[in-house]
Amino acid sequence: MVSVPVINSTQRFPVRRIYCVGRNYAAHSREMGSDPTREPPFFFQKPTDAIQVVNPGTVGDHPYPSKTKNYHYECELVAFINKRGRNIAARDALDYVYGYAVGLDMTRRDLQRMMGDEKKPWEIGKSFDRAAPISHIYPAAQVGHLKEGAIWLKVNGQIKQTSDLKNMIWSVAEQIANLSEYYELFPGDIIYSGTPENVGPVVPGDLMVCGIDKVGELHVKVV
Repeated sequence: MVSVPVINSTQRFPVRRIYCVGRNYAAHSREMGSDPTREPPFFFQKPTDAIQVVNPGTVGDHPYPSKTKNYHYECELVAFINKRGRNIAARDALDYVYGYAVGLDMTRRDLQRMMGDEKKPWEIGKSFDRAAPISHIYPAAQVGHLKEGAIWLKVNGQIKQTSDLKNMIWSVAEQIANLSEYYELFPGDIIYSGTPENVGPVVPGDLMVCGIDKVGELHVKVV
């Protein structure tokens, strides 16, 4: 079973399902051509084996995937669920979160857009090998629940994305509450909580450094 290590521990967190929320920062919603009004969040999934764990203090080699000429980064906060629940109230939702990590929702943007234009499912743009690089988990018991704090991404040392977690349209608690209306959540479910504006392309040789306050950094090189 795929699992993610807990920081400074021998523990590992088995991953059951990967849920991702789309267009959860207003400025990113605009750059993707959508109206950032507070409509209900929408979710898609990545396969569990898309996880690529990158250890602290190391650079993970990330293969440039096939069939794309427009490969994009999306830096995101990832929440790890450790309790079973359905129809969870937002006020209680953070009780279901074990901890947080830094993640990248890597995207074959040209394939995603092509399929969207054809009114077809666009999993092919989001769901592929190593499409979900991720750091070790920082338990909420140590870092608290992350409702605000800087989130940013650099490519080859140049800032590309910079925002604050408080700019999410839907908070992590609200995402959990909404998601639990459609799916029963179980320990091992994880949620990629959306990316800020200024997503963009990378090519082989590029070094991405993605960071979130209190959760450290994720270093990934495209190879």
